[in-house]
Amino acid sequence: MSEIKNAPTIDGFFDEFGGRFIPETLVPACEELEEAFKESWADVEFRATLDNLLANFAGRPTPITQAKTLSTELGCELILKREDLNHTGSHKINNVLGQALLAVKMGKNRIIAETGAGQHGVATATAAAVFGLECVVYMGEVDMMRQELNVFRMELLGAEVIPVKTGSKTLKDAINEALRDWVTNVKNTHYCLGSVMGPHPYPMMVRELQSIIGKESKIQCQEQFGRLPDIVVACVGGGSNAIGIFSEFLDIPDVELVGVEPAGGASLTKGDPGVLHGSMTQLLQDEWGQVLEAKSISAGLDYPGVGPEHAALAASKRARYVNVTDEEVISAFQLMTQKEGIIPALEPAHGLAYIVKDLEAKNSAFKNKMVLLNLSGRGDKDVDQMMEHLKCLKI
Repeated sequence: MSEIKNAPTIDGFFDEFGGRFIPETLVPACEELEEAFKESWADVEFRATLDNLLANFAGRPTPITQAKTLSTELGCELILKREDLNHTGSHKINNVLGQALLAVKMGKNRIIAETGAGQHGVATATAAAVFGLECVVYMGEVDMMRQELNVFRMELLGAEVIPVKTGSKTLKDAINEALRDWVTNVKNTHYCLGSVMGPHPYPMMVRELQSIIGKESKIQCQEQFGRLPDIVVACVGGGSNAIGIFSEFLDIPDVELVGVEPAGGASLTKGDPGVLHGSMTQLLQDEWGQVLEAKSISAGLDYPGVGPEHAALAASKRARYVNVTDEEVISAFQLMTQKEGIIPALEPAHGLAYIVKDLEAKNSAFKNKMVLLNLSGRGDKDVDQMMEHLKCLKI
């Protein structure tokens, strides 16, 4: 097997976080997936096929862009990793193409997925169309209303989008329903989980599939600027885009890593250890251990937990995790659009919001530093939501 850097233990733990807390009926499926992934990741032909898809279908490598106007106004050298330029509009396609290849290799003709903002659902439906797989996507009713355009895109691609009407009707509940489906249909179905959460091997596997973001960023910064960034910033919900870009810098202590959560879903700064969706992690819960509802303007970050590797990085202090309010995110969304001509998704707008917040503080850690922001998705999906929100603010 090709080396997997910063790999979890054999049981899937990153220090005290991770593992496999699932029904017995799903254990064989996870073991089969782990074996298939490790074998494939070490297979030259599999990697060549995936690389070809990423280059000639998804559009990699994505460039890095110097945000010249914002750099001047804010007082730092702001560099954007342009995952928004991927086919389907976000980093999600990196993970999904790899998992779809694995599904085919394992003989699964049906894939299921959960989605919040809809970007993972669109990417999964896209991969299913490419490989001729049946596709079902679970999405909370609240998120379906917020992301109506992405629902239409998924259906246009041939996927069945099933509304989830239980609980908060958002991402957490969509994952619950996808897991129930997987238990029932495990023989012919692969669960294409969208982030670095869930039972082992998902956090490791999704991290490896997204690590291309960090690999490209490291090379591009050295080629274009002659050095590595001082600080790498990414938004964190489940945390795949953040782990993807952090992964290549974990063993370089001079590069600071900063993850930005929504204030209403800040599991790493406000949560406690517990088990959620098959792994031990940090999550929002009450004194009786009941999972609390996360609240965020961003459907993609509306999650009460986080990937276990992020929980381990927070505990070890290798990465620093902060949070911003919806109001700060809206302001950052407008700022990038008006100053750089780039409409960001609400998710990465969290990262910019914290950069702005830090640079406005008296003792800024970002001042005069080279800051690399993972622009993990484009904002087409959020324009209707923002239009309605800004109209309300003007009334």
